[in-house]
Amino acid sequence: MMAEDIQHNQKSNFNGLTKSAKSGASKKLIIKNFKDRPKLTDSYTEDTWMKLRDAVSAIQNSTSIKYNLEELYQAVENLCSYKVSPVLYKQLRQVCEDHVQAQIHQFREYPSSSLDSLLFLKRMNRCWQDHCSQTIMIRSIFLFLDRTYILQNSLLPSIWDTGLELFRTHIVSDGAVQSRTVEGILEQIERERNGETVDRSLLRSLLGMLSDLQVYKDSFEQRFLTETNRLYAAEGQRLMQERDVPEYLHHVARRLEEENDRVISYLDQSTQKPLITTVEKQLLGEHLNAILQKGLWMLLDENRVCELMLLYELLNKVKGGLTALLQAWRDYIKSFGGEIVSSPEKDKEMVQELLDFKDKMDHVTQRCFQRNDTFINAMKEAFESFINKRPNKPAELIAKYVDSKLRAGNKEATEEELERILDKIMIIFRFIHGKDVFEAFYKKDLAKRLLVGKSASVDAEKSMLSKLKHECGAAFTSKLEGMFKDMELSKDIMIQFKQYMQNQSDPSNIELTVNILTMGYWPSYTPMDVHLPAEMVKLQEVFKLFYLGKHSGRKLQWQPTLGHAVLKTEFKEGKKELQVSLFQTLVLLMFNESDECSVEEIRAATGIEDGELKRTLQSLACGKARVLNKMPRGKDVEDADCFHFNSDFRHKLFRIKINQIQMKETVEEQVSTTERVFQDRQYQIDAAVVRIMKMRKTLSHNLLVSELYNQLKFPVKPADLKKRIESLIDRDYMERDKENPNQYHYVA
Repeated sequence: MMAEDIQHNQKSNFNGLTKSAKSGASKKLIIKNFKDRPKLTDSYTEDTWMKLRDAVSAIQNSTSIKYNLEELYQAVENLCSYKVSPVLYKQLRQVCEDHVQAQIHQFREYPSSSLDSLLFLKRMNRCWQDHCSQTIMIRSIFLFLDRTYILQNSLLPSIWDTGLELFRTHIVSDGAVQSRTVEGILEQIERERNGETVDRSLLRSLLGMLSDLQVYKDSFEQRFLTETNRLYAAEGQRLMQERDVPEYLHHVARRLEEENDRVISYLDQSTQKPLITTVEKQLLGEHLNAILQKGLWMLLDENRVCELMLLYELLNKVKGGLTALLQAWRDYIKSFGGEIVSSPEKDKEMVQELLDFKDKMDHVTQRCFQRNDTFINAMKEAFESFINKRPNKPAELIAKYVDSKLRAGNKEATEEELERILDKIMIIFRFIHGKDVFEAFYKKDLAKRLLVGKSASVDAEKSMLSKLKHECGAAFTSKLEGMFKDMELSKDIMIQFKQYMQNQSDPSNIELTVNILTMGYWPSYTPMDVHLPAEMVKLQEVFKLFYLGKHSGRKLQWQPTLGHAVLKTEFKEGKKELQVSLFQTLVLLMFNESDECSVEEIRAATGIEDGELKRTLQSLACGKARVLNKMPRGKDVEDADCFHFNSDFRHKLFRIKINQIQMKETVEEQVSTTERVFQDRQYQIDAAVVRIMKMRKTLSHNLLVSELYNQLKFPVKPADLKKRIESLIDRDYMERDKENPNQYHYVA
């Protein structure tokens, strides 16, 4: 009987545990529901919904809720457990929709006066904030419904999304309300752009509302961008007329900063790109040419680094901005540099101005243009273009400038600074096409420095030579290097000559130093026969005998224009040494025999050419160290003047350099040097033509000219090439084709 009761209880209570009665059978543990689901009374569903509806209504009307929130949550869970979720969801949605629909009237009936637009926005924001907080509260009560039934039905929006949908459908999507809201927001933004203070938190909330409701782009962004375009188009036109470029650029930068700040503060992030693009287009893109034409040259002239940096940064944002800036930058360099090069009255300052201009442009590219390679290359092209607009002269003046820096007495720079200056000069030198002109004048100046001991530093000289060799090749510097070798060999020869003189039975009281120059290395000098004292002539003959005894077959040609001497002189104040040129020496030696000499007497005795003689007398009688007195007094030397030895001459130094006449380059000498360069060019053209024709045998005129341009290292005009070709035809090096006059044949 006991066994039967147990078995009955196991069947009636499905929450109990069941064991197998069979001995030895495997044991199973089965968990059953503890109790049956209680049946709902007819009024339970209705009563529970009434409680929930009252709670929702209290939330919507901001009144106190009569029921405990946990109790309400449990009520929702109970209803969902008994499969009334669909009905509950529909009822909740309807209650919420009725409430939202009731809100629309307060906005439709709101006054449309512009004075009330801010109040309208505040009321809309209040309504939105209340709606959001109410939806969150309602969702917390109906959370079980949201996470079970609604979540399991993908076609149903969540309670939060339902709240957004209802607000969007019944309030924001209303044409009048939406228009009023957007216009109010745009009005506030325009006021802020005009300098007024606005409530940014209000704008952030309302624009966040439009974004959450997914109407931001359609309802607001397009109108906002249109208004932005209109505002900045008008502003750009007005300010370009009223302000100068630096002020305008700072205004644009400030506007862009303000618009970016608006994105951070209250606009949606997606608006940033089209907004900034619109501002840049209207304030920069539409006025690109005007900004560059009106302001770039002024900014560069005044070295306005900050504004140039800002200009580059701003134009870098605009399509085609940097391209336009690049062209304007190139035009400026060509124009400014062209003025430096093409003005003969500025020749003395040309090279220094070029170096300063290059430094300035380098500074702009590094500081302002972010070391952009395109701008650096454009600068180089522009320099090369303008510096060769005036052929030959820049090359000549650069050579003169190098001479001024390498000459002794240049106290402007230390060795390190001198090296930096030479490096800068080489940069300018690279732009020059006529490097052979530079070489000709550089060689003349180098000769002066070496022969009269005027070189400031042998190291600096060799450094410059090394730079030229690296830039132009060994062929370019071979003659210059030969000049240095001659000077070194001359030192060795003079050591041997002094030993030779010590063994002579009739030693001279004149100490002779001779520089042996290889004619092919050095510049050519105009020979001048002067009357040397007998003792000097004798010493020359002794040296000639000594030198030719060691180097038979060679020929010595004396160059008196390059000579200089140290004279021991006695004045009333005491003994002095005068460092003078050979011409000055010949003049002063005459006053050993006579106290007074006329110009004609000096000319006849010395044989010095008239112009050179007058410059020499001028240096001795009219300069700072006046060892001769001229009668009558005056700065210019006339044929009727007479000269006396100035025994009253005083000077604080023992050795005095009297304006040592160096080979001052006259206009004629400059022309002569240039003509020699042109003559050398003709020889090079001839050699190149013959070399090409010998290799190719037959060639058309155009191909020959093209090949010549590739081989020649100096600028040449087509007409000059044609003349040289005609000359070679006349000399039977080549001939024209009988049927085609534009075809040439090499004549072996």
